[in-house]
Amino acid sequence: MTIKDLPLLAKTVIDGFMNGFNKSKVKGPGLEFSQYRSYQPGDDLRWLDWRMFARSDRYYIRESEVETSISVKFLVDASASMDHDDNGIKKIDYARFLVASLAWLSNLQGDSVGLYVFQDGGLFSLASKPDPQHLQRLFYHLQQVKPNGKFTQPVHYKELFAGDGRKELLVFVTDMYQADGEINKLLDSLTALKHEVVVFHLMGKNELDFDFGGYASLEDLETGDTIEINTQQAADYQQKLKSHLEAIRMQLLGKHIYYRMLSTAQPLDEALRDFLTQRHKSKF
Repeated sequence: MTIKDLPLLAKTVIDGFMNGFNKSKVKGPGLEFSQYRSYQPGDDLRWLDWRMFARSDRYYIRESEVETSISVKFLVDASASMDHDDNGIKKIDYARFLVASLAWLSNLQGDSVGLYVFQDGGLFSLASKPDPQHLQRLFYHLQQVKPNGKFTQPVHYKELFAGDGRKELLVFVTDMYQADGEINKLLDSLTALKHEVVVFHLMGKNELDFDFGGYASLEDLETGDTIEINTQQAADYQQKLKSHLEAIRMQLLGKHIYYRMLSTAQPLDEALRDFLTQRHKSKF
């Protein structure tokens, strides 16, 4: 929160976290030798090693390591509920810092990055590109995001599906607040395209602990509805919240979506580590 410049914040976070990090690699025909394996019908004959054949009278394919690059689309929930504040940190600010850091990291790895903001019933789109100037555009638009209105309706989701047909890594940062299952519909659409999907579910620490600093009522930021609260409700609230979060986790697990709940009081390192784990599992 002490760094107001978004690119500087992203660089500072990543420089501290990624010390010694190497790009992900997969085996294939490249420049750096990795290993030999036996020839299989259908293999590209250009990668046969004739010296190995001369020594062993058997055919071997020379495998190498090549760096991979993918398209990473960052999806940000900017509906009014993301304006929730916990001790001076709003969910949208945490989302902003998280996406900026992950975008910097993705660009560092040679990945294309794009930004899609669900706000006030519409969808802002910045298509994926790998160049540094595009990253600066992403930072600029990310800085302008202000939570407002309700979550975007499915009619606008088609803008997310404009790609080159390759698999993509989609990183969705949201508080999972939905009035009519609209977030579930979005995730169903994304998983139907066989994309890798990562969901970071943001919760305020005061939401998790039922600690609202003596307030007698709470207001729904999207509907304006209010509810009276008291300390006697805390135990019942905690149990219902635990069941709710477990239901979300199991539901997304059933869709083969990687899910992680984050408190806005947690450091970004944990989210970055989760992202890297999923990034290296993706095969494109």
